[in-house]
Amino acid sequence: MASKPPAGDPVQDAPQVQAPQHAAAGLPAIGHTLKIAQQQMGLARTARTLLRVNQKDGFDCPGCAWPEGDKRHVAEFCENGAKAVAEEATLRRVTPAFFAAHPVADLATRSGYWLGQQGRITHPVYLPEGADRYEPVTWERAFAIIAEELTALGSPDEAVFYTSGRTSNEAAFLLQLFAREFGTNNLPDCSNMCHESSGSALTETIGIGKGSVSLEDLHRADLIIVAGQNPGTNHPRMLSALEKAKAAGARIISVNPLPEAGLERFKNPQTPQGMLKGAALTDLFLQIRIGGDQALFRLLNKLIMETDGAVDEEFVREHTHGYEAFAAAAKAADWDETLAATGLERSEIERALRMVLASERTIVCWAMGLTQHKHSVPTIREVVNFLLLRGNIGRPGAGVCPVRGHSNVQGDRTMGIFERPSAAFLDALDKEFGIAAPRHHGFDVVRSIQALRDGEAKVFFAMGGNFVGATPDTEVTEAAMRRARLTVHVSTKLNRSHAVTGTRALILPTLGRTDKDVQAAGKQFVTVEDSMGLVHASRGNLPPASPHLLSEPAIVARMARAVLGEASATPWEEFEKDYATIRDRIARVVPGFEDFNARLAANPGGFALPHAPRDERRFPTKTGKANFTAAPVEYPRVPEGRLLLQTLRSHDQYNTTIYGLDDRYRGIKGGRRVILVHPEDARALGFADGSYADLVSEWRDGSERRAPGFRVVHYPTARGCAAAYYPETNVLVPLESTADVSNTPASKSVIVRLEQSATV
Repeated sequence: MASKPPAGDPVQDAPQVQAPQHAAAGLPAIGHTLKIAQQQMGLARTARTLLRVNQKDGFDCPGCAWPEGDKRHVAEFCENGAKAVAEEATLRRVTPAFFAAHPVADLATRSGYWLGQQGRITHPVYLPEGADRYEPVTWERAFAIIAEELTALGSPDEAVFYTSGRTSNEAAFLLQLFAREFGTNNLPDCSNMCHESSGSALTETIGIGKGSVSLEDLHRADLIIVAGQNPGTNHPRMLSALEKAKAAGARIISVNPLPEAGLERFKNPQTPQGMLKGAALTDLFLQIRIGGDQALFRLLNKLIMETDGAVDEEFVREHTHGYEAFAAAAKAADWDETLAATGLERSEIERALRMVLASERTIVCWAMGLTQHKHSVPTIREVVNFLLLRGNIGRPGAGVCPVRGHSNVQGDRTMGIFERPSAAFLDALDKEFGIAAPRHHGFDVVRSIQALRDGEAKVFFAMGGNFVGATPDTEVTEAAMRRARLTVHVSTKLNRSHAVTGTRALILPTLGRTDKDVQAAGKQFVTVEDSMGLVHASRGNLPPASPHLLSEPAIVARMARAVLGEASATPWEEFEKDYATIRDRIARVVPGFEDFNARLAANPGGFALPHAPRDERRFPTKTGKANFTAAPVEYPRVPEGRLLLQTLRSHDQYNTTIYGLDDRYRGIKGGRRVILVHPEDARALGFADGSYADLVSEWRDGSERRAPGFRVVHYPTARGCAAAYYPETNVLVPLESTADVSNTPASKSVIVRLEQSATV
């Protein structure tokens, strides 16, 4: 039987700390999975639900975007995927009585963990101007309120429409269509905060902002470099692919400031051997300083060019552009500067080079450790240079592999959720629907916050997610949100964003991935795109958490009808009744989705979208070839007595959703306000293990931001580096501290000093 939610916030003042672990998954993962699932769903519902996760006739995990192979395990999920499912399929409920008992001011004092543990929201609720708590509202009145505010704006660009990566292809396509028919490209999304740097670099260099590999490529690779990524916590099913690659002879280099248990050893819970012993994954661990990756790859590129026969000269000649300028820049790479930037030993880099030269098929995987720095885009361009040198794009077992976080964040972008859409996409949209979509660029996440702060934007609409919890510079962001005239959140559960409202606010409860979706035309399904460009269906099977919920497509369709009225010729009512009609329109607008419905019917496991560099070594860039690039090497310079902080997730966390207060692999239990610091750095700064510090970030304009009361944990980080969990440390990230080109918040490069804490 499921347990009740916590009545009060648990005390987190004294987290327990043990030694970090050196293996991931195994029996502890199974035990923790079953414990969380039983607490949220009960035993019978757990079995009925988890056995349908990621199955061809089931629903897509609402967690990460890692793909499934054609042959599925009975239990095709990981520990953190099971937690995500349990949180959504929970039997706990947030009813109107809950909102009557909890004023917004009370919700604002609660932790994200407590808010999320209360359960599924059952009714649409409304916070009127001047009221102190949410109250029930009919759907009709809710859409009328949205229409009142949107139609009263001086310009459509005073509205912002944000999308979370959990949103289905169908809902995302409708939302961008509505926004553009309304008259704005203000369509920020969570990709702005994570892999925007990847998309920017890859579009420029290979012509498409997505990865170029499949699961089969990983299994066939000779060498896999995992840089700035912790798959054991953030993409656990990736460990199975790495294990299979190792069994086939691949070697793995891990490049990360922290040692991570999942990359050391994987105890596969699907096999007896895996449970007992597991498989060692990493052959070489390069414990790099935060932000030193561009320097590392630049030097490797120089060394490759200096090795006779190492460059694939035919590939470079036939398929690339800009080699000469790149080569000149790479030849200037300096050993001393690289060692200073990376913190590595010369022997380590030389060993990595030998592994690179011995590989005919190389893949580089990365995540936020590469994408959230000022110099992230040139860093990823340098990774592309590294692969181009030896012809490792458009070859089986080789390529770029940016590992996406949320389960449909890539699909949402494919559907047109983008503040800077291409002219070709807008032309196709206009032709299909007879509209005149705006051509000027809209706001991304950072610009949206600035626009709300400065009064340029007045209505904020979020399709899922936890915008306030996910974004940087918490105090600035929350003040900006409170300046809005109306904030609207389409949500399944409570989070911090519901407690930080505009003058008026709405919470619109929606169906989740696990919920059965029945419309006028019958039972519906939605689709998603995984991290490797495979599109497949997702079908929920559970009775909805409440009869008062609407699906995401239904919410967008009804909002559009209320706002646009009879002036719109778009068949919004038809779209709500039958999602197949949405897919028919997607097929005529979005390249690669031709015969969308027919292909889904013929391929229960889904189909792969075209990828010109991968499929035919064709590079749709401005030059018509893959582009080498040459940028100055950058890395963070940290003043004496300061540390370079990266924000990261705990193992009991997915994005801003907090499942529990432990980080099992790192040895943390019962609290989240910890900072991981190398013992020698901590001692030099005067902080013993177990002491408490206030974290103070320093920005170039002289401003400071403070996060008080963090337990100092002596931990084997790279020297001069530190790590702490978000969203607690988002307050330290200046809004203006962003990546060049992509404008992604630089949450992995925060200069901080530690002060003795006065709060503990």
